[in-house]
Amino acid sequence: MEKEERFLPIGTVVLLKGGRRELMITSYCIVPNGEVYDKSGKVDATGKMFDYGACFYPEGMVTSDQLFAFNHEQIDRVCFKGYVTEKQEEISKVLNGGLEEMKKAQESA
Repeated sequence: MEKEERFLPIGTVVLLKGGRRELMITSYCIVPNGEVYDKSGKVDATGKMFDYGACFYPEGMVTSDQLFAFNHEQIDRVCFKGYVTEKQEEISKVLNGGLEEMKKAQESA
């Protein structure tokens, strides 16, 4: 069985565990600089790096405060897989190979 890639292509539409709305992946390895919330309310994510940044689908990012940050293990279902190219596969391999080190460096900075 082929190992699932941790970094899905930009443009992939997902539903998070417990989520009610689909999100479209727009970025990788984001560090939020504003307030961060989860289901229970505001959380401290100071210096924390997340696997993905996303916006509501199908609306897209209407205002800059509608960016969602989440990690791969929070994905319940992939609704649509984004466009895959050789470049995207290269980026995914690089990210898969060094994400944990990047997260540790970011959190200790």
